[in-house]
Amino acid sequence: MAAAGPRRSLRGAVCRQLLLTLVIFSLAAETCKEVILNVPSKLEADKIIGRVNLEECFSSADLIQSSDPDFRVLNDGSVYTARDVVLSDEKRSFTIRLSDKRKQTQKEVAVLLEHQKKVFKVLKKRHTRETVLRRAKRRWAPIPCSMQENSLGPFPLFLQQVESDAAQNYTVFYSISGRGVDQEPLNLFYIERDTGNLFCTRPVDREEYDVFDLIAYASTADGYSADQPLPLPIRVEDENDNHPVFTEAIYNFEVSESSRLGTTVGVVCATDRDEPDTMHTRLKYSILEQTPRSPGRFSVHPSTGVITTVSHYLDREVVDKYSLIMKVQDMDGQFFGLIGTSTCIITVTDSNDNAPTFRQKAYEAFVEENVFNVEILRISIEDKDLINTANWRANFTILKGNENGHFKISTDKGTNEGVLCVVKPLNYEENRQVNLEIGVSNEVPFARDIPRVTALNRALVTVHVRDLDEGPECSPAAQFVRIKENLAVGSKINGYKAYDPDSRSSNGLRYKKLHDPKGWITIDEISGSIITSKTLDREVETPKNELYNITVLVIDQDNRSCTGTLAVDIEDVNDNPPDILQDYVVICKPKMEYTDILAIDPDEPVHGAPFYFSLPNTSPEANRLWTLTKVNDTAARLSYRKNAGFQKYTIPITVKDRAGQSATKMLTVNLCDCPHPSQCRETSRSTGVILGKWAILAILLGIALLFSVLLTLVCGVFGATKGKRFPEDLAQQNLIISNTEAPGDDRVCSANGFMTQTVNNSSQGFCGTVGSGMKNGGQETIEMMKGGNQTLESCRGAGHHHTLDSCRGGHTEVDNCRYTYSEWHSFTQPRLGEESIRGHTG
Repeated sequence: MAAAGPRRSLRGAVCRQLLLTLVIFSLAAETCKEVILNVPSKLEADKIIGRVNLEECFSSADLIQSSDPDFRVLNDGSVYTARDVVLSDEKRSFTIRLSDKRKQTQKEVAVLLEHQKKVFKVLKKRHTRETVLRRAKRRWAPIPCSMQENSLGPFPLFLQQVESDAAQNYTVFYSISGRGVDQEPLNLFYIERDTGNLFCTRPVDREEYDVFDLIAYASTADGYSADQPLPLPIRVEDENDNHPVFTEAIYNFEVSESSRLGTTVGVVCATDRDEPDTMHTRLKYSILEQTPRSPGRFSVHPSTGVITTVSHYLDREVVDKYSLIMKVQDMDGQFFGLIGTSTCIITVTDSNDNAPTFRQKAYEAFVEENVFNVEILRISIEDKDLINTANWRANFTILKGNENGHFKISTDKGTNEGVLCVVKPLNYEENRQVNLEIGVSNEVPFARDIPRVTALNRALVTVHVRDLDEGPECSPAAQFVRIKENLAVGSKINGYKAYDPDSRSSNGLRYKKLHDPKGWITIDEISGSIITSKTLDREVETPKNELYNITVLVIDQDNRSCTGTLAVDIEDVNDNPPDILQDYVVICKPKMEYTDILAIDPDEPVHGAPFYFSLPNTSPEANRLWTLTKVNDTAARLSYRKNAGFQKYTIPITVKDRAGQSATKMLTVNLCDCPHPSQCRETSRSTGVILGKWAILAILLGIALLFSVLLTLVCGVFGATKGKRFPEDLAQQNLIISNTEAPGDDRVCSANGFMTQTVNNSSQGFCGTVGSGMKNGGQETIEMMKGGNQTLESCRGAGHHHTLDSCRGGHTEVDNCRYTYSEWHSFTQPRLGEESIRGHTG
């Protein structure tokens, strides 16, 4: 199937010529070693002549240079003319250098420029040859076809003829399908069933449909498919029918008035719906109009739309806002290109480019003496910068004349004025006039390269002090006097002095004492001298090293007054001996071998340490048992000798300061047998008696013996219950248990379960314990008690048996004690006495 008809041949030739031209440009752009660009003999400035594929040659290049200054190369490979160029020869060449600074590598691309006449001849020859070839051989294949956007017709518009090779042998019928036929937009294309002629029924907008992919079918009358379905793409050729449009109707930018030349203000951008990467969408930006018109302050890059300043400094105080009419034109800005416009508002922001200035060079102010915290002057300034900003707000400084700190200047935030105040009283007699130099600056640094403080922002202020009839002046307010302690009562010393500021004398002034902490002095009303009314003791005043302050009231003849302080420095004398801090100490023997004693002296250090400790000769007992050695200037070590026993000692210790003032103190020392001094004190408080180890052992043995006797008695009771009796020959050595019931015996049981036995008494239960023996003549009596008074009388002589009347109501026989009272007494008493003596000694 092939194209047919004269109209089809003409359109096919034009299509092939355009495609061939695109192929040549594409091949020139894709090569790396050498690129051929076909151009006319005359080239205008700032026109694109072609594009080189730099990415394919050297993708990492960060520097692009042209060897010919008549041409410049952009980063995307576009080649532009830098000025008007006329090609005198048919060919002209130059080199594009690509460099990678990081890798230190470089490549070159050769570019050859050729005239377009030769190209057209080649295209014509190729077109003639291709037409002959196409007509010599028919084939069922897709033929590139296009149609013009927004074509004027006439409609239906013939596009091309489709013909199948099977038509030579069969009767073939043609049909098509696809978008534009049976898909939206419907019925845009149709094909003649018999001839294969393809038609378009109405104009097409490329921005809505850029290509139509149709499918052509060839079939016989009986439905047989003569050929495979043929894809038939129809491309819509773009027409420059869309104006470029800015992305914003109004752009708003800001730029500082202190911006340098070339500062970027903002970027404008426009879009074009026509086919990309064609002249229809190659846009160029420009400024149509600036308001105010002159001088021109801004420029725009023709390709990027970046707006920059073309003036060194903008002045907001002259023009604070500019309005630009921006223009964008396609066809790379050629006169026949379509145009779009937008408005750009540029606001100039304030910078601190105007220094504040005083309205006057000199000012005068008046103030009365002795007043303070009063406003005396307001200073106005001028600043052209934007009001109520840091560039406008003023900072005032007193540069000279305020060395004594009498003045302070601040800024009134509402009016931006400098407010000069007196913060410390002035004295007319000392200084009748003060000259100040005031400087002013802004809160932020100055923007331009000039000094911040110039002759324009300095001013002189003369302050005149007015004289007043003043009262007495207590100057200085605090005066000092030195007095020795223990000075005789009635001694007179120079006191407080005030004066009349006008006459500079003290005549006619009266002095009174307002406050005296201890009431030690009185003050002379006429002279101000002080007289001691009590003995001054430096050690009584607390703290000792501080001054003794007396408040004085001074009154003149007009009853005007002032107050001052008389600071009395009480000079120390050596009137206090050193004093030992401890009164009572405990030394645990033998764990502790000594104790340290400390002394203090309330006098000044010159009358204090080093101290000298000693044991007086008047106490030979203390010197025999104790020794005293020096530890440091304020401490000594008291040690006992080996022959010192456990007891309390009263030791006299004498301590003397460096000036010879001494005192003797009786120190109580408890030499104790203890592991720690605190335990010694606790034992003495709770018991008052300390038992030795032998005494404790004797007590434990006595308790053990007592329990053995009780055990014997209990065993005898249980033995009697079973009918056992002791032999009569042993009656003299044992208690006999009797079970005989006897009426009339009264027994009263105590609270602990034992009974108190009386004569003719009977009760249930066993009562009593074995107690101590009592010896009365030749009779031995054993008293058994535990919480009661039950008694048992023994025989008056040996050989008699002993009976114990039981609580159970019978006579129970019990063995007598194996040891007599005398034997027990002779064993325990010496040992208890020995241990008791040891306990007291300890």
